[in-house]
Amino acid sequence: MLRYLRPLRSVTTPPTWRLVRSFAHRGPTDGADEEDIKAARHFLANLDADTIRRNAPHDVSFSRSSGPGGQNVNKVSSKATLRISLPSLLPLLPKLLHPHIVSSRYHAAKTSDVVIQADDSRKQTDNVISCFRRLHELIVEAGRASVPGETSEATSKRVEGLQKAEKAQRRKAKEFQSKKKGARRGGGDER
Repeated sequence: MLRYLRPLRSVTTPPTWRLVRSFAHRGPTDGADEEDIKAARHFLANLDADTIRRNAPHDVSFSRSSGPGGQNVNKVSSKATLRISLPSLLPLLPKLLHPHIVSSRYHAAKTSDVVIQADDSRKQTDNVISCFRRLHELIVEAGRASVPGETSEATSKRVEGLQKAEKAQRRKAKEFQSKKKGARRGGGDER
């Protein structure tokens, strides 16, 4: 990836722009096979909020929620807490997503569970749906963070052209510097 950085400023020289090549850090996909990446992409493409609800053994409990709401919050147990054990959840997910799920804020290290709570609504069913929606968002976010996107052929050709242009520009700058230094060396008096 090519990007322009801020101008370099010096006391004696005017600002110049420098072109820097940066490579995205892949993280957990460093040792991943192409098959693992394809499987993860396929899983994420077919994932919907109900997939995990049906397949993963889970436990939903209800309690009284806190916050504003008058007397209703003291009477009705509408806050939903979803618990899914990691040993039962991780086999359902591609291997590339595991590190992100384990390091998420929903992971309870002592119990080795994923614990998600919701008290957005006054209805228990809406809060349960909200918990599963948050689990779905967690899995999708793990996919965005750990599975690289597919590069189209047009983008590949564009990057290749930019790399060729960068090489040509660098060679041109080197030739210019070489000629300038050569002129300095051979520019003495010839009597």
